[in-house]
Amino acid sequence: MKRLAAAIALIIALWAPLTLRGWTVPKERLTYDIMYKWGLINKNAGSVDVTTYPQAGKPEFRAQLTGSTAPWADRFYLVRDTLRGTIDSRNFLPSQYEKVAYEGGAYDRDILHYTRSADNSSTHATATLWRRKKKETEVTRLEKTYDSKGLTMDMLSAFYYMRQLPYDTMKPGETVRLTIFSGKMQEKLTIHYRGVENANLNLNGDDNGTKVPTYHITFTFTTQNGKFSTDNMDAWISRTPSRIPLLMEGKLPVGKCRAVYSGPLPR
Repeated sequence: MKRLAAAIALIIALWAPLTLRGWTVPKERLTYDIMYKWGLINKNAGSVDVTTYPQAGKPEFRAQLTGSTAPWADRFYLVRDTLRGTIDSRNFLPSQYEKVAYEGGAYDRDILHYTRSADNSSTHATATLWRRKKKETEVTRLEKTYDSKGLTMDMLSAFYYMRQLPYDTMKPGETVRLTIFSGKMQEKLTIHYRGVENANLNLNGDDNGTKVPTYHITFTFTTQNGKFSTDNMDAWISRTPSRIPLLMEGKLPVGKCRAVYSGPLPR
C-alpha cells in the first residue's frame, strides 16, 4: 500500500520544457478516481482533487491538490496528502510549493521557495522540512537547498505546464529530460511522447469504456546517480483545448494503479 500511495502522488508529476502555447489557466476543479487493479480485482482505492485559483490583477495563480485513500484502503495504509503552490501564469514556474502528507501514520511537511536567474536558466530553492515518524511524537525540522540548470519545477506546477505543450508538432518517440525538486530529493524526469491514441475511461479497467482522443506520454524518474526512482508511468491528455489529463497509470509490485478523470468529458 505504500507503493500505491507513492503512485497517487506521482500521477500529477508530468513535465516537458517546450515552447508555451499561450494557454490560459482557467478557474477549475478536476477530480480523479484512483483505481487499484490486480487480476479480477478492480477497486476504488482513493480520490484526487485539483483546484485552480487565478489571482485577479496578478500574473500568477494558486493551486491545490488533495489526495486520500478510500476507507477500505485506510485500514492498510492511510493517505491524506495536500499540495499547494503559487505559480507564474506566464511561464508556469513556481515561486512557492508546499506539501503536507499524512501517510501510514507518519507526518511530513515540505515548504520550498524558489529564486531564478534572469533568463530562468538556473534555479535555486530553499526547503524547510518537518518529519514525524510513525508511532513517534517528536517532529524534527531541517533545512536543505537545491540548485539546477535548465527549467525546473515541482510536482504541482508541472501538472499545469505539461497541459499546454505543443504535442501537435511533436513526433512519436521524441524525448525530453528535465529536473524536478521535491522536499526529499532532486530528480531527473524523462518524457517519451508516444503519439495520438484513444484512451479508455472505463473504471472497470476493461475495453468497454468511453474512448476519447488523447496525447499519450510515458515518463520515468531517475535519481541524480541515474537509478530509477519508480517504474514507467503513462498518461493520456485530452486533445481538446482544455488539455485535461484524462487517464494516468502506473505499475505496482502487485497490480497497477490508475487515475481516471471523473468530471464531465471535455469538448
